[in-house]
Amino acid sequence: MSKRNTIRMIEDDPVPQDYLPSYESAISEALQQHSESVRTDGRINVNLDSRLATTLARFVPDFKDPAHLAQVAAGGGPPPEYFEAAERFAEKKTFPVKLNIVIQVVGSRGDVQPFVALGNELQTYGHRVRLATHDVFDDFVRKSGLEFYPIGGDPSELMAYMVKNPGLIPSLKSLKGGDIQKKRKMVKEMLEGCWRSCIEADTQTGIPFVADAIIANPPSFAHVHCAQALGVPLHLMFTMPWSSTRAFPHPLANLKFGDKGVIDQMTANFVSYSIVEWLTWQGLGDVINDWRLTIDLEEVPFSEGPVLAESQKIPFTYCLSPSLVPKPIDWPAYIDVCGFFFREPPQYEPPTELASFLKNGPTPIYIGFGSIVIDNPDKMTSILVEAVRATGVRAIISKGWSNLGGIDADDILFLGDCPHEWLFANVAAVFHHGGAGTTACGLLNGRPTTIVPFFGDQPFWGDMVAIAGAGPKPIPHKQLNAQNLAEAIRLCLTPEAAAAAGELAAKMKTESGVATAAKSFHANLPLDMLQCDIFPNQPAVWEFKRGKKHVKLSKKAVGILLDHLKIGQKNMSLHETKTYIIENRRWDPVTGTASSLMGVGYGMLKGATDIVIKPVQVYNQQSKLKAAEMEDIERRSARSMSSLDVQTPPRSPSLAPPQSDALDRPRSAGRGCGSTTGAVFKASASGVGTFFKSYGKFYLEVPLAVTEGLREAPKLYGEKVENRAAITDWKSGAMVGGKNFVTGLGGGFADLFYQPYKGGRDGGAAGAALGVGKGVMNMATKTASATLGIVTYPTQGIYQSIRTAVKSKTRQNIAAARRVEGEYLARNVQVDTHQTLQRFDEICVASEKEKKGREREGGNFFDFGRKGKDKDTHATF
Repeated sequence: MSKRNTIRMIEDDPVPQDYLPSYESAISEALQQHSESVRTDGRINVNLDSRLATTLARFVPDFKDPAHLAQVAAGGGPPPEYFEAAERFAEKKTFPVKLNIVIQVVGSRGDVQPFVALGNELQTYGHRVRLATHDVFDDFVRKSGLEFYPIGGDPSELMAYMVKNPGLIPSLKSLKGGDIQKKRKMVKEMLEGCWRSCIEADTQTGIPFVADAIIANPPSFAHVHCAQALGVPLHLMFTMPWSSTRAFPHPLANLKFGDKGVIDQMTANFVSYSIVEWLTWQGLGDVINDWRLTIDLEEVPFSEGPVLAESQKIPFTYCLSPSLVPKPIDWPAYIDVCGFFFREPPQYEPPTELASFLKNGPTPIYIGFGSIVIDNPDKMTSILVEAVRATGVRAIISKGWSNLGGIDADDILFLGDCPHEWLFANVAAVFHHGGAGTTACGLLNGRPTTIVPFFGDQPFWGDMVAIAGAGPKPIPHKQLNAQNLAEAIRLCLTPEAAAAAGELAAKMKTESGVATAAKSFHANLPLDMLQCDIFPNQPAVWEFKRGKKHVKLSKKAVGILLDHLKIGQKNMSLHETKTYIIENRRWDPVTGTASSLMGVGYGMLKGATDIVIKPVQVYNQQSKLKAAEMEDIERRSARSMSSLDVQTPPRSPSLAPPQSDALDRPRSAGRGCGSTTGAVFKASASGVGTFFKSYGKFYLEVPLAVTEGLREAPKLYGEKVENRAAITDWKSGAMVGGKNFVTGLGGGFADLFYQPYKGGRDGGAAGAALGVGKGVMNMATKTASATLGIVTYPTQGIYQSIRTAVKSKTRQNIAAARRVEGEYLARNVQVDTHQTLQRFDEICVASEKEKKGREREGGNFFDFGRKGKDKDTHATF
């Protein structure tokens, strides 16, 4: 069945209502709204009659398993089981291999806190867990017992930017104010920090660390690229739906159905995910690609960047309560909904002021906006106080990052940091910004909730609460006033709201989100590729080739074998437990060739402009740097002159004496002039290099695009095209070219006869005529692809081999980091050396016997066999 036919069936047969998420009814009203493309609450209005939407509906592929899509199209059955491979690890917290796991998180404390709970859970399996996030969370993470690595970025600046620009398209004010460049610079810093978190030692203890697996939330952006460079498994986890489905739209998308009715609702839901991802990639794709080049990865094509998680089938676990968001029927088995992540409630002793306030009066409500940075905190404080006084309740208001407060009142307490787990158990209702963790904590405690969303997924959680009856509809922060807040307070204090919240709490307490997520993570690991052949409880990171057998070795095993001269460094290569192949997929010959020409043309144009623009940019940067250095020298000189009566401290090897500043100034200026000239020349030369590199790619990429487009052409009229193997070196290129030549020519000529027969069998005379057309088209496209492919595919393989040989710095750095960690383990972890050598000898003997068996089976007619007995060989390689 063709992909287009599959989509048509899914549209005709609606998903059974029993498996639709409970918030489906909440979006029906929003679907009819008509307003600007990007709303002030960060949601995106998607006009379903637009050319973009209709194009994506037709061409964006669904990467889910075709058999599963066929099942969905048939309209039956619940979603796939969450953990098809998890039974081995369900009884007790064990996993055969002990891993180095890095968890990469970008966001506020509310985003980081759930992953702290997950990290602690993974530690119970014996894993070493490092949480890589913003520097400000260093103390918070280390106190939880996890290792910490700083990736840079300021979450307060990020939150402030998001409040000003809640949508994916920034405001004109932010563009003029330079906020966009600051954010892009911050993203670049975090990308680099995420990569370092995978291979660098602990910043405090100096203990070596190289990641064997990565867990990340999608906003960290570096995840799949780090995993590709390292060759390790990746598992994404998030607090709102981010995987395409036909059951409901993307939480950030507000669908607008036009009068034409070109797209039905289920297809519109599916397309909304592509649109959000494409807009995100449009803003940051160049930053990510520039960074990829620094770790020796090729740039991701524009058509592939937005769909990497789905095209690579990255396992995804959603930290959502199934009571609120059941798993959609069209999500495959590697996408799970496990429940909210809750940490163990911390030990907390309330300060006297808080304990006294709770004791001396009716139970208060809670109001707080956590890490949100509000533009006008004084105005917000006034609104909150007025609403509290209008309803006659008592309130605890969290100061948060906006430092709300400054008003004295007996019925209001402005509170600093306090664990939500403790506080929410002692209030009557909660009013907050709608962060996933805060929402989950309030509902778990059975507290009616009002959400005042600022951006992102916060409106989504507001809708969840309203549908459950545990609170009113969300109040966008720009619409918040004392009147509507007072109405929300009154509604939350009704018995109906309390009963609905209590019912949700009862369901959520039966879920074990963190434990279930840990099982999901382990169930999706490629265990057979992870285990060392000598120490099955250690991860394999090196590979040793013995004949046709690849021996997988851990860091510790390699150290012992090298010490005893059983193997040599030159015979080892890095072992990849998971390989990610990112290639530019072509849909047809026309668009494939056109997009390739556009890509090459853009590269040549960029290179030509960089010859002029980059030197100017570098000169300006160098000038600013020189000016800053001169100011620093003058400040140091002034401090030196003002402290002549103070005893001069002893010289430090890293600090020049203050008296040398004046003498060094001319030489410093001279060096700065020379370095500036060199930097400007280098920048201009890089533009020349980019131009000729793109020009050279014309002869490689355009013919390959034509070949791929011709090969994919039968998909346009519903025919199935087999996926080709990945091209990673000259060998695989030659194999793909040869296979494509044979199948292309054979299939092309065969279709001249088979397609008319098939058409006549299924559709009579009209079908036969259509079959003749298909046969002629297949003949033309397949034979043309076969003829071109015999040259283009091997050429692509040769290019990949050359690139791998030239771009080897990152692999060398990874290998060096692996060796350093192996040396550390050799000094600190005791193993049985004799058993290690014996096991390696057994593998060698088995490999030798296997080789001889193949030789006997493959011997020619004149081979009368060998005389004598084969000897077991304890070989040294």
